[in-house]
Amino acid sequence: MIDPILASGVDVAGAAARPKDDPAKILGAAKQFEALLVGQMMKSMQESEGGWLGTGDDQSSSSAMEYGQEVFAQAMAASGGLGLAKMVAAGLRQPGQS
Repeated sequence: MIDPILASGVDVAGAAARPKDDPAKILGAAKQFEALLVGQMMKSMQESEGGWLGTGDDQSSSSAMEYGQEVFAQAMAASGGLGLAKMVAAGLRQPGQS
């Protein structure tokens, strides 16, 4: 039996459900991917140098730096970042979508 709520295109909270190929949803996922990629690049740079500014880090400063890197990567991706999110989103769009 088909659930009438799901078949109507309205989710449980009452808001209209977005289709999978919604451009805003695609761009949001692409920005999350870019933030993850930037965060991993920063983590790799920190580990290769033995800590930022060439100093050894203790456990508490390491946790704080990881959080700071994550927040920075998310802010960077949200404001355009390296431009990867736009390229990924364009590659995922269906032909004819704007």
